[in-house]
Amino acid sequence: MIRRTAPPNLMVVFGASGDLAKRKLLPALFHLHQQQLLHEGFVVLGYARTRMTDEEFRQQIREALLEHLAEEQSAPFDEGLWGNFSKRLFYQTGGYDDHSSFEALAQRIAELDAKFPTKGNHIFYLATPPNVFESITTLLAEVGLANSPCGGWTRLIVEKPFGHDLESAQKLNDHLLKLFREEQVYRIDHYLGKETVQNILVFRFGNGIFEPIWNRNYVDHVQITVAESLGVGSRGGYYDKSGAIRDMVQNHMMQLVALTAMEPPVAYDAESVRNQKVNVLRSIRPIDPLEVNKWVVRAQYSRGMVGGREIPGYLETEGIPPDSTTETYVAWKLEIDNWRWNGVPFYIRTGKALPVKVTDINIMFRRPPLMYFNSRETRSQRVHNSLTLRIQPDESIILRFDAKRPGPQLDVEQVSMDFSYSRAFGDASISDAYERLLLDAMLGDSTLFIRRDETELAWDRVTNVLDGWAIQEELLRRRGKKLTLPQYPAGTWGPLEADDLLARDGHQWLESMLNEGR
Repeated sequence: MIRRTAPPNLMVVFGASGDLAKRKLLPALFHLHQQQLLHEGFVVLGYARTRMTDEEFRQQIREALLEHLAEEQSAPFDEGLWGNFSKRLFYQTGGYDDHSSFEALAQRIAELDAKFPTKGNHIFYLATPPNVFESITTLLAEVGLANSPCGGWTRLIVEKPFGHDLESAQKLNDHLLKLFREEQVYRIDHYLGKETVQNILVFRFGNGIFEPIWNRNYVDHVQITVAESLGVGSRGGYYDKSGAIRDMVQNHMMQLVALTAMEPPVAYDAESVRNQKVNVLRSIRPIDPLEVNKWVVRAQYSRGMVGGREIPGYLETEGIPPDSTTETYVAWKLEIDNWRWNGVPFYIRTGKALPVKVTDINIMFRRPPLMYFNSRETRSQRVHNSLTLRIQPDESIILRFDAKRPGPQLDVEQVSMDFSYSRAFGDASISDAYERLLLDAMLGDSTLFIRRDETELAWDRVTNVLDGWAIQEELLRRRGKKLTLPQYPAGTWGPLEADDLLARDGHQWLESMLNEGR
């Protein structure tokens, strides 16, 4: 196996004083350093408005690493490794819309390039609110940093949210591609760095027993669930401007749909994989905004109990207007109009304040044409054979099928075969998603990053839904009425309307099937 070691480079992290940098990015880089995957010419330059010296920045990162290791119950903190890593950390104070600050940044980069063997390779990571993306990238170009002045390569990593609808995403793409080439831009979605997400491709295309049945002839329908057990908490002000469809569906869930449904790529390289993902997104049937209620359910959580703790209702949360119509839950029936999946519905759902935190892809197989064992003793006659790809929290693959229970009578129950990443490879084998993605960006491998057309196709389908909701609210307003969303108590699996979405097709969500089958 070829060891993937990063080439020398200098990474500028914009928003370095923020939570993402301290809780995710710098710990991921430290783990890469622990694994000896970073070149001796690797340097981090943090940049933010907060005033700090290099030493103060290093101390902040050290504290964040200690907290991170305690949460993960990882190996003890290695002072020797930290000492070597900390020498590569530097900090620059500056504004995001100030030309003189970026001239100072360019000068600091030149100094670090001269001090360390970076080869003039630069990565700029935008770990900032999206409202400063345009000003940062404009100023980078103005001070000559869109391309390395030393002859190395330059790459730009852009965090989500990438726009808030199709028009804003197109506008941001147009702006970036006036300053950078598409191959320089790495639109990141951390879900794509998770081990089980990457394993979807290996599982599908590397196993002769599954690829032949991964189509409309054998698959009845597909369910994809991204459930969060927490409410919005203190993020109410931010979340109310976003909602579940923008926060989760447009990016994470559309990517899971694309990976689950895509055709085999001609090769495992960035363009081949991303071409097939784009083909899936293009094949998702657009919704007529006037028929949005036929395909999509939205709701808000009300007061309830999750994990023994009471969660106030969404409309009771600080920062949320009492008449807010922002959804905390979305269920959507997708139809994919291509040869492989025609007639196979994909039901996707995501929500806050659900019973557990879990992300599952459930492939529900067709029932046999004759149910020989359809007797009163049969416990699982309504439960499909299914294959679950669990993305988080316990990365695993679960195959459920029917078997005869031991005994003198014909008693059929559903049983399962489980593969667990942690049991098979050990807990240490599951690296953080950002580790993989940061290393890929340094290596110039964009396979797990999102191309412009992927982003815009996903936004196109989501914007159809947003337009439909806007039309609904406008029609109600003209009648002198206000929109009231369906409610679901915190700690439940969502509103009854989401169950009805499947029931119209004779289906149930998997957890309902399993409970009924017991």
